[in-house]
Amino acid sequence: MSTTINDGGTARTGPPRDGRPGRLSLRRIRALARAELTLLVRNRSALFVALLLPVCLTASLKASVEQADLSGTGISVGTAVLPGMVGMVLMFAVYSTLVGVYVARREELVLKRLRTGEADDLEILGAAALPALAIGLAQSVVLLTGGALLLDVGAPGRPDLLLAGVVLGMAMMTLLAAASAALTRTTELAQLTTLPLMLVTFIGSGVFVPLEVFPDRLADFCRLLPMTPIMDLLRSAWTEQLSGLGTLRSLAIAVGWTLLAAWTVRKRFRWEPRR
Repeated sequence: MSTTINDGGTARTGPPRDGRPGRLSLRRIRALARAELTLLVRNRSALFVALLLPVCLTASLKASVEQADLSGTGISVGTAVLPGMVGMVLMFAVYSTLVGVYVARREELVLKRLRTGEADDLEILGAAALPALAIGLAQSVVLLTGGALLLDVGAPGRPDLLLAGVVLGMAMMTLLAAASAALTRTTELAQLTTLPLMLVTFIGSGVFVPLEVFPDRLADFCRLLPMTPIMDLLRSAWTEQLSGLGTLRSLAIAVGWTLLAAWTVRKRFRWEPRR
């Protein structure tokens, strides 16, 4: 049995590194995730971005939504702000944090050393992402619960859409972070390579202003952006504006971006420092 291994952006085929069929080990994943959590806690700047920045931006998000003309859109301030909170968590706590994590571990040769052991590629990348994903999930629960109470928004009528949006959003942002890390040479540049996706998301994916207030043609284009279907699913959990066909369209776009990111990681992710 053979497995495909991506080394420095070049795929090669060979036997599994531990000499047996690759199987995910919860013990290895738990150990790697615990070590990554320790490193994350010690990095104060990364911890601030992951924990406090989304919370600090909530006030500006609410102010931005209140300035928009939501009349006739079927969206209230509360149903616009709550999905935006989750969007900021996904971008800061998951995407931005993980780009820095993957690049730092690569440049410190941690990823290269891990690949010489029993852990396979999926375990290494997945375990490194677990602390950020756990923080993002906890933040999403706290912000959604507190925001719903403060903004007088009831429980979502479609919790399935809420769950789908959060799960797909976290999977997509994790893979996009790994793909962005492949294009990032140093940890210092990680703050720059994350900016294009973050700016496009905040402006065009309905995080700060719902797309319903955009001109129709511009809104249709923006619905093809990576985070837009996630925001549509999250918002529709309360507004129930997505039809059955609209829900399938959002799911298809989100899954498509996730698969594209996974393909990019498989083909282009680098395990050694870029020279």
